[in-house]
Amino acid sequence: MTTILIEESNFEHAENLRELIACRKLDVSLLGAAGSPEAGAILVYSSQHEAELGNMQALLAIARGLKPRLVVILDFTAASFAIESHLGGKVLQISMPSADDFAMISAADIICADVANMIAADPATTELLSLSSRVAKSDVTVFINGPTGTGKEVLARFIHDRSPRAAAPFVAINCAAIPENMLEAVLFGHEKGAFTGASVANKGIFRAANGGTLLLDEISEMPLGLQSKLLRVLQERKVTPLGAQGEIDVDVRVLATTNRDMPAEVAANRFREDLFYRLNVFPIATQSLSARPLDILPIAVALLRKHAAGLDDMPWIAEDARTLLIEHDWPGNVRELENVIQRALVLQHGGVIRSEDIIIDTLPMTHLMPTPQAPHPALSRLNAMEG
Repeated sequence: MTTILIEESNFEHAENLRELIACRKLDVSLLGAAGSPEAGAILVYSSQHEAELGNMQALLAIARGLKPRLVVILDFTAASFAIESHLGGKVLQISMPSADDFAMISAADIICADVANMIAADPATTELLSLSSRVAKSDVTVFINGPTGTGKEVLARFIHDRSPRAAAPFVAINCAAIPENMLEAVLFGHEKGAFTGASVANKGIFRAANGGTLLLDEISEMPLGLQSKLLRVLQERKVTPLGAQGEIDVDVRVLATTNRDMPAEVAANRFREDLFYRLNVFPIATQSLSARPLDILPIAVALLRKHAAGLDDMPWIAEDARTLLIEHDWPGNVRELENVIQRALVLQHGGVIRSEDIIIDTLPMTHLMPTPQAPHPALSRLNAMEG
């Protein structure tokens, strides 16, 4: 795991930033407390420290001795928000118009962007990651249950990345996305000529994940007939490819996800009870975004970085827009938030996302045809601009 080291000299916000990064269960410490850091760390300095040393070249001369993966220089006194990359991406200058909580959250997200796949600012998420980190060290099967769009697959990757199998493959399959007549061959593999169109053999995803982790996403959508075969594979740790005569050993840790009420699925005979208990060795539940409101802005910043990659500059989210994001209950969870951020990127101007750029979905309360509504003011403004 990549270490993040923060130089606290001339950096009054160093400890605050360290705490924000530590919430994501990353290896982070103040540079002075790190002893002799290993090569490949991310080093974080303040622009005040850079000025104290004389210039960027003086700072980099010191940093090179630590052989870092990345050097980040933070400036919380800039007139506007900006990210500049130097030396082929090895140095990142981040300018912020303030040092308020949102600026610190944004800085933490940018620093962690390429070494963390989970965002945790809310205590509920921090507790979830603490539990998942402990589970990751064992080899038990984990069943992740939660509403759609709450990051179940992201959590599964988090568990894999912190497990003894981290260097081996992580393979994910969406059981709802593959036709029923193909799912068995995809899971367990097939021999050449096993069925029409099988012109070459395929080892299947169980063997593709051998030594690593296999995620069975939306496991509740798996057909009943195949559930019994999966149960046997989980019990015996052997697969029999379609058309093959013998069994093949597999060494795979299985994680599964669903957004359904599994006891209800079992009671309705839509899911095998014995398979449910085989998968449900260690249950973990993800929560809706409304239940962890402190995650909203950090996730919004991460989505901005994702979708603003093609822009010259990443926009800043103004305070009135932040208020709208925090106050919405997000029934569509992160996927709904992602839609809103993408719209805001289209509508924003001047490098700032304002409240009028935030368009939130409104769903009809009945199944009747919704009454036509006046266009959102932001869309009206966009149409006027295009006209």
